[in-house]
Amino acid sequence: MISVSPLNEKTKKEFEMLFTSYYSELDCGEDVPHLLKEYIMPDLLAGLIKIDILQEGKVYAGFVIYQTDDIDNEWNFKEGWGDIREIYVAPARRRQGYGKFLLYTAEMKLREAGTQKCYCLPVEGTEEFFTACGYAKGNEYSEELDTFVYEKSDLNNKCNHPAP
Repeated sequence: MISVSPLNEKTKKEFEMLFTSYYSELDCGEDVPHLLKEYIMPDLLAGLIKIDILQEGKVYAGFVIYQTDDIDNEWNFKEGWGDIREIYVAPARRRQGYGKFLLYTAEMKLREAGTQKCYCLPVEGTEEFFTACGYAKGNEYSEELDTFVYEKSDLNNKCNHPAP
């Protein structure tokens, strides 16, 4: 059985291991402990971002980091929109619908918080996933992340990937 729940003290260590694997896979040379200590965890504690962690049985298999863009947040690209900042599924669990499950959960929580539109800045190779989940390549381009902005204007749309 799979479940997605908000990050808490009990799951913090598992999240940090998954986040480290994620950044290793991105191969961007970031100091991951520094990112976690100085940015990710303080932003979570301040309520600027949300983090949900996916569990399959006793195994933690992925996470999603998301937010509603707000003027008070340093990362405020599209005011009032939901932002899927990071989504990760462990390699052994990919192509089983877990990414869709994480994405749908984040979108549902954003919608419940009053957000109607969502966007993401996909890393190379993940555009097809987001397109299959109802996102469309927009006209805006992020120079900093070297990617187009993908948008979903109705969070009631369903993904076209098979469910887990």
